[in-house]
Amino acid sequence: MTGSEAPMDPTPRPTKTDDDCARLDTTMMLRYGIPAEGPHRTALFGDGAIGAAVVLDRLGVLPRSVAFLAKVVRSGGVRYASQLPELLPDQAATDTVRAWLEAAGTVARPVVGDETTARWLESVAELIGLRRNSRARGR
Repeated sequence: MTGSEAPMDPTPRPTKTDDDCARLDTTMMLRYGIPAEGPHRTALFGDGAIGAAVVLDRLGVLPRSVAFLAKVVRSGGVRYASQLPELLPDQAATDTVRAWLEAAGTVARPVVGDETTARWLESVAELIGLRRNSRARGR
């Protein structure tokens, strides 16, 4: 090792479990992450999307349902989508996502905020799909 190389840190980094991610306050993360770029948006699209994916996956939501909801948000806006009677096929999932969309709707500027919310939902859908594929491969 030369003097310019930093030694490798053998200390394991703390990791978050699915339960840790599921307990995150997604509504609060949306309120702070949707309106402005920066660390709150980064957290929303990172840990927030993972936590949302864990929650929805545990409720049995299919990725395509969340991806379709993203299209609805992109087309009609967050506020419009949050008022729809059936956001997802399952009532518990609908109630969960409605709270998220209502939180985003309080801060989302038309078009820009709607697009950010739609992109976040697409991220959540992708993560649900990855979780399902990973489980299927593990069988």
